[in-house]
Amino acid sequence: MSENLEQSFVVQLQANQNIIHKICRLYTAGEDAHKDLFQEITIQLWKAYPKFRGDSKFSTWAYRVALNTAITLYRKTKRSVSTVEYENHQHFVKDVDYNYEEEEQIKLMYKAVYQLNDIEKALVFMYLEDKDYQEIAETLGISEVNARVKMNRIKGKLKKILNP
Repeated sequence: MSENLEQSFVVQLQANQNIIHKICRLYTAGEDAHKDLFQEITIQLWKAYPKFRGDSKFSTWAYRVALNTAITLYRKTKRSVSTVEYENHQHFVKDVDYNYEEEEQIKLMYKAVYQLNDIEKALVFMYLEDKDYQEIAETLGISEVNARVKMNRIKGKLKKILNP
């Protein structure tokens, strides 16, 4: 692969790595699982990057790849994940410490979101990231109207969970 492609990927990944960390937080319960999923998502992004055409923003494309990877891996009952060697590319992304000592409200929110199904989690995540319904719909592969309806239903579910 060309060095320009690699450099471009690294810049984009560094600029958008918080997206991946947040997705990992939604789909994992511990630091080791978080790191494993982050690595697997990064590998999947790298493998798919040469096919990224730029029709959408990198962040939208990364959301889609990351969510699909997370959902695919954690729907399986087996925890065996085949990984790809990083070879000499371990320098790609500087590891940023992820703070696991969140405020109590954030912990409660995550606890409530864990009770949602995979698609609902993804929708909530993107909603909380201030993505508009058009971008949410594009990323999740659903209609904009469907995204709005699902989000309204999810809000009701979360209210019931947080205020029993």
